[in-house]
Amino acid sequence: MHVTTRSDDSTAGSAPRPAVPSREGEVGRRWLMLVDDDGGTDLAGPPLRMRRVFLQLVAAALVVLAVVAVGGAYASRNVAEREAVNDAAAMTDLLAESTVQPALEDGLLTGSPQSYARLDQVVRARVLGPSVVRVKIWKPDGTVLYSDEPRVVGSTFDLGDDERAVLATATTRAEVSDLSKPENRFESQDSKLLEVYRPVWTPHGSPLLFETYLPYDTVAARTGALWRGFAGITVTSLLLLLVLMLPIIWRLLDRVQAVQDQRVALLEHAVDASTAERSRIAATLHDGVVQELAAASFAVSGAAEKADADGQSDLGRMLRSAAAAVRGTIGGLRSLLVDIYPPSLASSGLAAVLSDLATTARTRDIEVDVVLPPGDRTGLDEDGERLVYRVAQECLRNATKHAAASHVVMELTTSGSDVVLTVTDDGRGFVAQDMLDNPPEGHVGVQVMTDLAARSGARLELAAAPGQGTSWRLTVPRS
Repeated sequence: MHVTTRSDDSTAGSAPRPAVPSREGEVGRRWLMLVDDDGGTDLAGPPLRMRRVFLQLVAAALVVLAVVAVGGAYASRNVAEREAVNDAAAMTDLLAESTVQPALEDGLLTGSPQSYARLDQVVRARVLGPSVVRVKIWKPDGTVLYSDEPRVVGSTFDLGDDERAVLATATTRAEVSDLSKPENRFESQDSKLLEVYRPVWTPHGSPLLFETYLPYDTVAARTGALWRGFAGITVTSLLLLLVLMLPIIWRLLDRVQAVQDQRVALLEHAVDASTAERSRIAATLHDGVVQELAAASFAVSGAAEKADADGQSDLGRMLRSAAAAVRGTIGGLRSLLVDIYPPSLASSGLAAVLSDLATTARTRDIEVDVVLPPGDRTGLDEDGERLVYRVAQECLRNATKHAAASHVVMELTTSGSDVVLTVTDDGRGFVAQDMLDNPPEGHVGVQVMTDLAARSGARLELAAAPGQGTSWRLTVPRS
């Protein structure tokens, strides 16, 4: 063990300081806050805050409303389009039965101008208007016999399967028009149209395909009406559900907060009980076994001296060896006592206790360097010194049990109104953020450190990375 002391707030030129364990690529390590000055801990999860939870709840409700609005708009558009298509089909059926078919003449099939003129007069007077923007009448072979757009009359286009099925089954079909088709090239100035087609018959029974084009504005109008009704009911229902859930959520948050408080209290009781039990065991060992072994050592040493005086040198040598073994056992027990429970910080001082910790750790084949301020002038009260001791103890345990470290530097410094303990090892390291996101099971010591620091209003930080060792930094305000 190497112990170095230096004056408070010293600069270069003071007593030599031991080299801090380091690895190549240490730039990958950064300090992460486990416990801040306000006692908030990140290791056990963020503290429960009602305001934060309610803000999250409001944000979630807004997201739900947005999703409902988008989904409702899409659903209402589909429903409106379907309803508009059905209305267009019904209107086209009515026009076909009451207006167009009575005006059809067989002469239209042979290209009679009179038949065309009579039909055109009826269509323009009684069919075309705001609700119907285009009319076409087709022969089954795809020839346009009539249209209010004369430029397509006489042209022949391929009828689709749907149009042929309508002629064969005498049904009405409505859909959104495909304005990219050749027969619709003169309707391309319209952004979107509904088309409806159904069969009609000349007086002698020749089937023709009657087709109307309607503006898509009816779909937009229907969509708006449906969406207003849908949104009013849905949004009101969601808001009412949110209002009804608020008392339940508040009660659940209260229960969660109570459970968290109970957990912290249980952990504090466990720490206190552990400290009391350590104290009892240490006192029992010190006042019982250690004292008895010390008495036995003195007795054996006295017997060795008597044997030498009586000329029994072999017996004296054996007794001195036994006395040395007993003294070694006493030393081991005293190191164990320091590990189980520290001596009185008020009587021994923090520097002595930390040095004893380092001595105990060295028995486990770890090189420990200690940097202390001279004269143990930390300015901490007994609670603060005990916190520093407990954190240093847990850091050394972690370096021994988990990090497989061979070298540890423990440094105690003063900075302004704070006392800072830094413990750095050259062990295997780990991903520090994983410690925050997924605290490892069974690492009670880390949880104890965070809770002790939080309870004392201290700050605890961690810097670690795989292959780059681990550093712990505890900042304790002086009272």
